[in-house]
Amino acid sequence: MANIKSAKKRVLVAKRNEERNVAMKSSIKTAVKKALALGAGDDKEALNAALSRVYKLCDKAVSKGILHKNTAARKKSRLTIAINKLQAK
Repeated sequence: MANIKSAKKRVLVAKRNEERNVAMKSSIKTAVKKALALGAGDDKEALNAALSRVYKLCDKAVSKGILHKNTAARKKSRLTIAINKLQAK
């Protein structure tokens, strides 16, 4: 355990940042699952809204330093490919 005051503060900050990062990553995963579920259906408007939400969350995570830009690009690309496959069936 940290003994120095500034080190104790850094522990608190790291814990707060970790909680924020985990929450953001979880919301991205949830949004991806919802978009994939809509991809199998016929509602194009809801699907486009869900895709837009995933893209927005990924881009926001990149701007806040939670995800690397290539990771976000990969997630968006894989989601688009998966939805296109579902739509083709």
